[in-house]
Amino acid sequence: MTSPEDTDTDDNNDNNEGAPMAVIYVYGIVPADVQPEEDATGIHDAPIEIVTHGDIAALVSEIDPDQRLGTPADLQAHARILDGTSHVAPVLPLRFGAVVSDRDAVVNELLAEHEDEFASALEELEGFAQYLVRGRYVEEAIIREIVDESPKATSLLEAIRDQPEEVSRDDRMALGEMIGHALEAKRETDTGTTLDVLAPLTDTVTVREPTHDEDAVQLAVLLEVDRQRELEQTVGDLAARWEDRVTMRLVGPMAPYDFVVAPKPEG
Repeated sequence: MTSPEDTDTDDNNDNNEGAPMAVIYVYGIVPADVQPEEDATGIHDAPIEIVTHGDIAALVSEIDPDQRLGTPADLQAHARILDGTSHVAPVLPLRFGAVVSDRDAVVNELLAEHEDEFASALEELEGFAQYLVRGRYVEEAIIREIVDESPKATSLLEAIRDQPEEVSRDDRMALGEMIGHALEAKRETDTGTTLDVLAPLTDTVTVREPTHDEDAVQLAVLLEVDRQRELEQTVGDLAARWEDRVTMRLVGPMAPYDFVVAPKPEG
């Protein structure tokens, strides 16, 4: 025979069986005095919390362990939290998908394990953020430039003009390869030009690989946030210099993904 209390306990245990326990998703490492905005949400719209250990802390949220990670919305939420934080404080981003069992594990497996390393990196990043300098060739303009500079390309273009594709296939392939090689050379030259104009501002620059054939410049820059206006002016001047040839874009401030990434917790 069981008491009412025993029956209640058994019912509760039955109700909890199979219910997934929340786990902790970690976005990045910040100084301990950073506080998320009250309405800040991250992966799966979960509220952002902070777990502290001494002078450092982790930005975290609870997630359902059975819910799949990696959707575009998840990636955007991850970046949004880190980039938003970079506007007001140094942040060490963790790679997407850093999950631990609970808040104690955040402290024991991540913060305590790397306390000195994190504290030193945060100190060095104080006042800095990452910016992306991107340039994309204007297709018609850059093709015309390549053809005008190459008599052989001009000859091939004339040869295929008004010709059926099946008749001019070899010439079209040869012209395509020539344009591809010319784009690579121009990208290298234009990246060098961009590095030169950025040099008075910073030498902490990473050259990113192109993601599109028409990419002219792909640079990540680590710069003092207070000098953002100078960077905007420098990129604007370069855009004016390359008017109608390269479309320039500046993105940031953002977390320093290309310069420091905190190690993921074990487990």
